[in-house]
Amino acid sequence: MTPVGIEAMNLYGGSTFVDVMELAAYRQLDTARFDNLLMKHKSVALPYEDPVSFAINAAKPVIDQLSEAEKDRIELLITCSESGIDFGKSMSTYIHHYLGLNRNCRLFELKQACYSGTAGLQMAVNFILSQVSPGAKALVIATDLSRFLVTEDGDALTMDWAFFEPSGGAGAVALLVSEKPEIFQLDVGANGYYSFEVFDTCRPIPDSEAGNADLSLLSYLDCCDQSFQEYQKRVTGTDYRTTFQYLCFHTPFGGMVKGAHRNMMRKHTDIKRDEINQDFHQRVQPGLTYCQRVGNIMGATVLVSLASTIEQGVFDVPKRIGCFSYGSGCCSEFYSGVAMASGQQKLKAMQLEKNLDSRYQLSMGEYETLLEGSNEVKFGTRNVVPNTGLLPGVWQSIIDNTTGKGTKRIFLKEIKEFYRQYEWVG
Repeated sequence: MTPVGIEAMNLYGGSTFVDVMELAAYRQLDTARFDNLLMKHKSVALPYEDPVSFAINAAKPVIDQLSEAEKDRIELLITCSESGIDFGKSMSTYIHHYLGLNRNCRLFELKQACYSGTAGLQMAVNFILSQVSPGAKALVIATDLSRFLVTEDGDALTMDWAFFEPSGGAGAVALLVSEKPEIFQLDVGANGYYSFEVFDTCRPIPDSEAGNADLSLLSYLDCCDQSFQEYQKRVTGTDYRTTFQYLCFHTPFGGMVKGAHRNMMRKHTDIKRDEINQDFHQRVQPGLTYCQRVGNIMGATVLVSLASTIEQGVFDVPKRIGCFSYGSGCCSEFYSGVAMASGQQKLKAMQLEKNLDSRYQLSMGEYETLLEGSNEVKFGTRNVVPNTGLLPGVWQSIIDNTTGKGTKRIFLKEIKEFYRQYEWVG
C-alpha cells in the first residue's frame, strides 16, 4: 500500500499572548482551581488578525520550502474552521491566492467543531490513497480563534466565562499531506469512529460560543473510550498501554486531557494510581507542551498536540502515536501513525518553540483594550480598516520581529464591501 501522511507541518500561534495565572489573579478567581486547568498561556487575536491570516502565516513556511514543481502538485486545499467569515465563500480561496498556488486545485472549507482538522487530514489521506492523481499533494489548514461577544450589560455568551476565557486560544496548523510522510505516517485503516447527537457546545451566533461545560466533558470522555474500543475491533491486538509509545488528545485544556487519560487507564489497564501519573508524564505530557502555550484552537488543537509530541518526544527508534480527536455535537475518532527521528529533525527546523517565544506578552490593560475592540472585525463586517494604532507597542513589535528575522507575515488590511484585503509585513 502507498505510504501516506504528513510530509511537512507548521504551527502559527499568533502575535500576542497572555499569562493564564496573571489573568486569573486579575479576574480575582480561585487560582488553585486554575492550576487544575494545566494552562500557561493563551494566544490572543488582534483586530487585524483573522482565520485567513492565521492560516496563511501557518502555511507559508511550509510552501516556501517547496520547489515550484512540488508546489504545483498541490491539488487539494482544505480549510478546517468553525470561525468562518462568510456563509458561502470559502476562506480557502483567499489562502490559495495569497500563497500563490496552482489554479488546478480543489478548494473548500469544512466545519465539524473541533473534529474539523482530523476530518480534513483524513480526507486528504484518502485523496492521496485513491491515486487518481499519482504524486499529488494536499494542503490541510486548521485555523480558528476565540473571540467573546460581550453584551451591553457586560455578560458574555459562553459556557462558563470565568473558566472558558483562559482556555480559548487563536492560531493555525498547516499540514502538507502526500506520499512522502516524513513527519508522520498514518496507519491506514487503523481508525475508530464514534458519533452521536449531543448539544454540548455550539456557536449559535458567529462570534461567541455557548453550551454546557459538564455535558461536554462527559461526551468527550465517552467518545474517547468508545472510539478507542472501535479502533481495538479493527486493529487486532491493540493494547492502550503498550501499543502507543505516545498519545495525543484534542486539548480544550490540559486538565481535561489528564482526566481522560486517567479514565482510559482505569478502564483498559490494571495499573495503580502512581503508575498512571507516571504514564501520563511519559506518554501524554509531551503533547501538552504547545497546547499549554496557545490554548484551544478548536480543529487544530489535536494537531498542535501531535506537533508538540513529535518535537518534545524521544524518537531513537520509530514510535507509534495514538491520536484522539473530538468535536462537539459530536464526532470523534481515534487513529494512529508512526514518527521517527528524521521527521522530528525536520519539524524542529520549523522553529515552532522559538516562534512561540517571540510573541508579545500583553499586559492586562492591553488585553482589556483588545477585548473592547474585538467587535470591530467580525462575521458580517461590511467596511472597516483595522486599527494598528490601537496598541502601538504591539504593532511595533510585529514590525521589529519580522524585520529582524527577514521573514514576512500577513495581516488583514481592510474590509471593503465585505471583501477582505490582506497585506504582507516585514
